[in-house]
Amino acid sequence: MNSLLDLFFDDESDESDDDFEMAAVLIAEMEEMERNKQPKRGGSVQAREVVHRNKQQGHDKLFEDYFADNPVSGPVTFRRRFRMSKALFLRIAAAVKAHCSYFQQKRNAAGDLGHSSLKKITAALRMLAYGVPADSLDDWLHIAESTIILSLKKFVKAVI
Repeated sequence: MNSLLDLFFDDESDESDDDFEMAAVLIAEMEEMERNKQPKRGGSVQAREVVHRNKQQGHDKLFEDYFADNPVSGPVTFRRRFRMSKALFLRIAAAVKAHCSYFQQKRNAAGDLGHSSLKKITAALRMLAYGVPADSLDDWLHIAESTIILSLKKFVKAVI
């Protein structure tokens, strides 16, 4: 490729036909390289719809309903909805959070808080307890389906 460039820009050549031929060969090789180029990995996906979920609102609602000092739902409702006592849930959550860093709430590159461990563990347990699809929990917990599925996989690995 460099030799073609050198020939193309060689000032000693007086023949314009040779220059055009070299230019045509150079362009053909550049087009061939472009066709064989590996697709770019990572980064943003163009035309992808971005859904801005209010992560904090989902956490606040979950916390008010079940984990606050005076929760909206009492222990009987908690046991019925989570299929375990609140104390057992909190023990499991603490153990999973200590075992797997995925369940620790972190900030992303923009400085925004990620999903709380309570939300991720609740989503995983709801899927296990009720067999519901991941996208059915989105409206309540404000978590994307892919995040819920990843939470379930990591939760199961942590428990095992």
